[in-house]
Amino acid sequence: MNFLNRKSPQKSAGTGAPDVAVDRTVPQDGEVNLRKGVPTPKQREKAPRRGPVAPPPRTQREAIKRSRSTPTTALTKEERKLAGRVRREAMMRGDDSAVLPRDRGPVRKYVRDLVDARRNLGGLLLPIALLSFLTLLVPSPVLQVYAPLVLMIFMLAAVADGIISGRQITRKVAAKFPKGDPTGMSTKGRSLGYYGFQRAMLIRRWRAPRPSKRPGDIVD
Repeated sequence: MNFLNRKSPQKSAGTGAPDVAVDRTVPQDGEVNLRKGVPTPKQREKAPRRGPVAPPPRTQREAIKRSRSTPTTALTKEERKLAGRVRREAMMRGDDSAVLPRDRGPVRKYVRDLVDARRNLGGLLLPIALLSFLTLLVPSPVLQVYAPLVLMIFMLAAVADGIISGRQITRKVAAKFPKGDPTGMSTKGRSLGYYGFQRAMLIRRWRAPRPSKRPGDIVD
């Protein structure tokens, strides 16, 4: 019965696929080259070569144009620094595209101008507090007694001045913007008054956006 398990050579020759000579010295796709004496290709040889590195931008306009034209390309260190300076300068100028959401809109710009054009006691609070602290280091009983008292009186005066300034701001904003803020920001008296009070308490040099009005200027 062994002849039943034997395959006919004519049948296998007629139906089988032709033999193809394969060069085993060259690794096929998906195979690992384990042949001795044949170096394995390195990773940097497999990866595509990068193009030449572009030189750093020479002007701010060139940096902005390059970042917009190639949004998916990673910026260089010089480009990131220059873009950061451009954004900060735009924020200090008061551009709505760069400032914080609380500083956007014509109403907030008008409030900042009102505060900057007014001489506020709040801007002097921090220097006077520092001076009062330094007087405690002086071995003088008179200064150590009266310096905190002067500081307390000035703090009360600064708060009262801020309240008066907030009411003036609310009244002027209501007269200039009867329909409210076009950007949808709140124009309630408490919100605008607190916004102006915060700015008035800062030293003029520390205010952001940068003041566009000088003390004594007329704000229409």
